[in-house]
Amino acid sequence: MNQFFEGMSTLEQAYWVIALIGSVIFLIIFVLTFIGGGDVDMESDADSFSSDDGGVGFQFFTFKNIVAFVTIFGWSGVACIDGGLSVSLTLIISTISGLIMMVLTSSLFYWMHKLAASGTLNVQNAVGVIGEVYLPIGANRSKMGKVQIKVQGSLRELEAITDAERDLATGTMVKVLEIVSAEILLVEKLSK
Repeated sequence: MNQFFEGMSTLEQAYWVIALIGSVIFLIIFVLTFIGGGDVDMESDADSFSSDDGGVGFQFFTFKNIVAFVTIFGWSGVACIDGGLSVSLTLIISTISGLIMMVLTSSLFYWMHKLAASGTLNVQNAVGVIGEVYLPIGANRSKMGKVQIKVQGSLRELEAITDAERDLATGTMVKVLEIVSAEILLVEKLSK
């Protein structure tokens, strides 16, 4: 290894060390990701989920972003020195390259996270939806039954009651009027 660094300036040696260390850490993260070694950023970011929108938002300073910065900073610095650029220009270009890589990595993970669906049912989306009685519903809220309705793109079976004067038999088409409590729907028979 000493032979490799002979004849290099201190700055060039520093860039090589930074580039090699960043690359090794990047490769370890890459391999661990594919063999199921966990996701360091997702585990540390789990506490920062927002309850109102289910997202973590745009995060700039994460472990992966810092590794990306260090790796690109090092390799772009090595390239600049090999290209014969001045020390100040090398520092500026390598720093800007590292920051651009951090922004790209942050953006990538931000947009990947936005693609994920939570799968959580928002019962309010059922209001106004037409469905079918699955289990008979008693008249005047006397017996709870179930209806099948399509909410948020998937077919759901939810408990329901009615204010109708007659029981609603299985197969009756109904419309959801309101949410009574939690996931109990108030439905009415569709008139023809």
